[in-house]
Formats: sequence, C-alpha cells, structure tokens
Amino acid sequence: MLYDLSKVPVDLQQTIMESPKYMGWFNKFPSKLFGRDTNHKTVKGQKIGISTEIIYQMPSSCSGYQVCGMEDIAGCKEVCLNEAGRGAMESVQFSRLRKTLYFFQYRREFIEQLKREVVVHAKWANKKGMIPAVRPNGTSDILWELYIWDFMCETSEKYGVKWYDYTKKTNRLIPDPDIYDLTFSYSNRKEYQPFVEKAVQQGMRMAGVFRNEYNIPKEFMGLKCIDGDATDVRFLDPMNAFIALKAKGKARKDMGEFVINN
Repeated sequence: MLYDLSKVPVDLQQTIMESPKYMGWFNKFPSKLFGRDTNHKTVKGQKIGISTEIIYQMPSSCSGYQVCGMEDIAGCKEVCLNEAGRGAMESVQFSRLRKTLYFFQYRREFIEQLKREVVVHAKWANKKGMIPAVRPNGTSDILWELYIWDFMCETSEKYGVKWYDYTKKTNRLIPDPDIYDLTFSYSNRKEYQPFVEKAVQQGMRMAGVFRNEYNIPKEFMGLKCIDGDATDVRFLDPMNAFIALKAKGKARKDMGEFVINN
C-alpha cells in the first residue's frame, strides 16, 4: 500500500481493502490532480474566454487530515458542496481522498505534479487564446500561498494565470491579491461574526449561499449582489460586492445558519 490509511475513517479503510479497484488506486499516485472546466460554472467561463482548473480534495477532516479548519465555526460542514453533483458518486469521493493523502504524505511529489499540470493547462489555454485560471481549493481551504507563492508569481507573469479561491480565513497574508484573488465565504452563524466583521474591515469581497434562488436581494450587508452562478471567475468581480450563490446539494435542505434565509 502506497498510502498510510491509519488516519482514514475505518469505514473508508474497509471499502478500500475490500475493493480491487480502490486497492489499485491507493497503490499509485493519481494521474491528474486538476479537473478542467468540470462543473457548470467553469464551463460558463469558457464563453468569456477563461478556462479553469480546480483541485477537489476530501473536505474538513473527513480523510483524517484537516484541509479546512473553519467548518465548525461557520457551520458549513453539513452542507459542503463535496457531495453536490458528481461528488455524490463513491468513486469521486475516493478520488478526492487519494488526493488528500497524496498532499499530506507526499507533499513534494504533489506540488511537483501540481506545477507540471498548471504549466500544461496554461500553455493549452494560451494556445487557444484563452485566459488560464486555477482554483486549488475546490473543497478545501489550504494556504497555498505558503507552498507555491513563487510559482504563482512566475505563472502569472509568464502565462497570465489567474489564481483564485474562496476562503473562510481572514488571517491569510497574500503579498499581491492580483496574483492570488480570494473571496471571503459568508455565514450568518453567531460564532462566525467576528470573522465576517474582520473581512468587512479588510474590504474583502464576500460570497454567501441564499436559500431562495428566486428572491435574491439587490443588496446584502450594504453590498451590491452579483450572480455568483453565472460563472465561477470571481477575480473579475469588484471587491465591494456580495456574490450571491444559490443553495446546492445538501444546502437546499439545510435549516441551519450557514444558508441565508431570503
């Protein structure tokens, strides 16, 4: 076995050990880290000349390793997009699990592969006359600026790569937001409000999930609402805006405080 499964939840370990397919998967590195234009929003980005690649890992500490960190305070764990769309498929979940173990157990190899894939994507997009965009935190909140900042700068300058993500962390120190664009993820939960207030003080763009997609307000928290489902290219949105997202997956039925009642 290439990966150490000791931190992985027992039920997932058992499924892997009983499946010849998954045993094969977990005895080798993934052939791809990124998915290119694999969800409906990134596909929409192609229409405006932007091709996006996203890495999806197993969120929170579901793999035995923590890739988020704010889910309990924000109340987003139970409504995570992890199981929305294709994420509901067992094979997709185990693919995300393998990527997560790869990141934590073979960090150097993971980052080397990430860099190779980004360059390939950037060259492909440039050849097609498109802007290459990269979102490394599809279902995670890893501080990538600590691991690949120089590479982000290099690819931004050489290939015009647009790096971006959503985050629930207000303590991230990004040397140049034009290189790595972050949108703060809003939650109405009481315990989370100090972080919302800090994001407001920092002038961060915000995004929130609304329960009723047919009644999105024109403004929220004094900020103009922008349709966040038209595309996923947040780096084109103004900073003084609130990105309105419709509830998806488990969030449709959530009655907690993460989804905004409207």
